[in-house]
Amino acid sequence: MKNPADSKQVPASLYRQIPSVDELLGRPRLAELARQTGRTLLLETTRNVLEEIRTAIQRKPEAAEDAFEPGKIEEQIAAGVRRALEPSLRAVINATGVVLHTNLGRAPLAPAAVERFRQTATQYSNLEYDLDERARGKRDVHTVRLLTRLLGAEAAIVVNNCAAAVFLVLNTLAKGAEVIVSRGELIEIGDGFRIPEIMAESGATLREVGTTNRTRAADYEKAINERTRLLLRVHPSNFRVVGFTEQPTLEELVELGQRSGLPVCEDLGSGCLADLAPQGFEEPLAEASLSAGAALVTFSGDKLLGGPQAGIIAGKREYVERVRRNPMFRALRVDKLTIAALEATLNAYLRGALDEIPALRMIRISADEIGRRARAFVEKLRSELATGEVTLEIREGWSVIGGGATPQQQLATQVIMISSARHSAAQLETQLQAPSQAMPVVTRVEEDRLVLDLRTVFPEQEPALAAALCHALR
Repeated sequence: MKNPADSKQVPASLYRQIPSVDELLGRPRLAELARQTGRTLLLETTRNVLEEIRTAIQRKPEAAEDAFEPGKIEEQIAAGVRRALEPSLRAVINATGVVLHTNLGRAPLAPAAVERFRQTATQYSNLEYDLDERARGKRDVHTVRLLTRLLGAEAAIVVNNCAAAVFLVLNTLAKGAEVIVSRGELIEIGDGFRIPEIMAESGATLREVGTTNRTRAADYEKAINERTRLLLRVHPSNFRVVGFTEQPTLEELVELGQRSGLPVCEDLGSGCLADLAPQGFEEPLAEASLSAGAALVTFSGDKLLGGPQAGIIAGKREYVERVRRNPMFRALRVDKLTIAALEATLNAYLRGALDEIPALRMIRISADEIGRRARAFVEKLRSELATGEVTLEIREGWSVIGGGATPQQQLATQVIMISSARHSAAQLETQLQAPSQAMPVVTRVEEDRLVLDLRTVFPEQEPALAAALCHALR
């Protein structure tokens, strides 16, 4: 049996070989690093590395000898400093074919929006200053002129996301009262947030009518009472009920609301401002909802609109102004950077320059064009890889819009299928998404093969994608 005293004596001899903090910080490489990054971060990292070495010695003293190789501790410290300074939020290559990938940040911004973002971030601005009147102004004037023009709305305001927009409308118009909504529209909007819960937090009481698959205007009418303040219609962006279904048209609800003296609010979710019918998608347009008589519409800025994260409330001036006067509006309002990016995005719509908006351009690109890019990309890979070990194939496939928009509807595309004799698809995926990657790559995996859809890969990202794939496949 091993003597417990011996197990302590061996680590003690190793501990004495660990260099001191001062000795390490005096070495040329780390002294230079201190000048570049500051002594505080370097000192903290050095102490952490030395503590890790002590722990390793305690756990497995016989394997700790190589920890003292010249330069090894210095490299551990330098690597620790690099990790501390690396940004956590990083750019990735989206090769999934999901245009509005929620986990990957939804809509990428247009170059013009990025430039306006940069200008506004690095300089002072007239955010809340009226240059004409030389007096304090309102921050939402910068986007309201574009929103009202594009939507045909009397007024509009912007908050930080669509859930906030719905909350604010309900809290303003129906706090302490009832809101009537179809049972089939009580959706979960993502990350566990549900419409009934948002309504409860707003102080409004939910009054469900109809059934999951069939609701009529008469169901709303029967539920109206002296406590009713709002008729709510929620577009089921992220699911569809098919088969034996029925729901009232927006026009029917508006007519009922007019007879009953009640406003109708429609939460559109995705917020489509461009007609996607040529691409085969049936997504309601905010302008059409307002034309049909909705008092208010709410929708997102970073989905089909293609802008920054925002929640847009537009409609009749009477109701928009009531919402704007709600004290919670200040808590939910957007900052100057969101306003700058949203204004630039809306400006592209005003000019009819839809292809300047990356999300819309990706949706509108044809399968033939993607196929041409895929063939050129595969040829490049074949020229750089040992093709005997790697199988590259182009097949017809499907892209999706994502972001909770147009479920069950797909875009024809052509995908690149990759398999390797040396690596499983899971191993390749792990390598492509390793933190050490200059730009991590997110793909799909089907039948133990990587699936790449270039629809969501920017052409300028293709060299980086090829380099990452070649490194992983070798």
